[in-house]
Amino acid sequence: MGFFNLFSKEKKEVLDKGLDKTKQTFFSKLSKAVVGKSKVDDEVLDSLEEILVTSDVGVDTTLRIIEKIEARIARDKYVSTSELNQVLREEVASLLEENNTGDYKEIEIPQQEEPYVIMVVGVNGVGKTTTIGKLAYQLKKQGKSVILGASDTFRAAAVDQLKIWAKRVDVPIVEQGMNADPASVAFDTLQSAKAKGSDVVIIDTAGRLHNKVNLMNELSKIKRVMQKVVPDAPHEILLVLDGSTGQNAYEQAKQFSLATEINALAITKLDGTAKGGVVIGISDQFKIPVKYIGVGEGMEDLQVFNKYEFVDSLFKD
Repeated sequence: MGFFNLFSKEKKEVLDKGLDKTKQTFFSKLSKAVVGKSKVDDEVLDSLEEILVTSDVGVDTTLRIIEKIEARIARDKYVSTSELNQVLREEVASLLEENNTGDYKEIEIPQQEEPYVIMVVGVNGVGKTTTIGKLAYQLKKQGKSVILGASDTFRAAAVDQLKIWAKRVDVPIVEQGMNADPASVAFDTLQSAKAKGSDVVIIDTAGRLHNKVNLMNELSKIKRVMQKVVPDAPHEILLVLDGSTGQNAYEQAKQFSLATEINALAITKLDGTAKGGVVIGISDQFKIPVKYIGVGEGMEDLQVFNKYEFVDSLFKD
């Protein structure tokens, strides 16, 4: 138990550090907004609205948060500026609770006879391949047998990068090189996984948004072909978004949600940006659970998203 607590403490320290830029930017703006004020009034709320929007929480989600705080003020009759941070913490946590996101303690793979299939989607450059590699590493550390499928055959670099990660993590990979049929690679990967009795299959896919119809057709074909081997595959469609792109991440989430049925999100590169509020907004706007966040370069720095730890790190005094 002692080691578990120590490990959790270390992960929390990584999370705190990873969200530091967002936190410092947010609080410096908030401090200026409340200077000379004793209570939360309309002027403070206007400033808070602007701060949340510029932290990439998103306009609609920001308005929901402001409405919650206004309701709180009406109920309590008075909220001091010194209480504002705690009120924010509680209302953001409540919002994430409503969206059913962030209850994860560790990576969980259901026990089942057939391999658990994760199809990973996202545009190039968001950290998709790195996320796959880190996820494979952590699953292997849990004792799971993992196999990767290089179905992003549009770019030679994508296949090569995934091969590097497979070697680094020491897990098998199925690849047919650039310009191969992505669905064929996925089919072979699942067949190999079944033959080997693998626990988890992670399929990389191409991230091209220039033509949504083509993207939709390609992802649908991959799913259909995988279902010939594992009838209910994929069990998870994980969309990887770059948190540092702010509003652009919202647009990517919108486009991929229209192209396929996303049921989990990974938001990366939060350690290098002041736009950590994007996690709150995307969770709220798309009602898709945020499952992982990237808060550093290390293998362990892809963390399962826990709303309580996230809110605590973001609004810690």
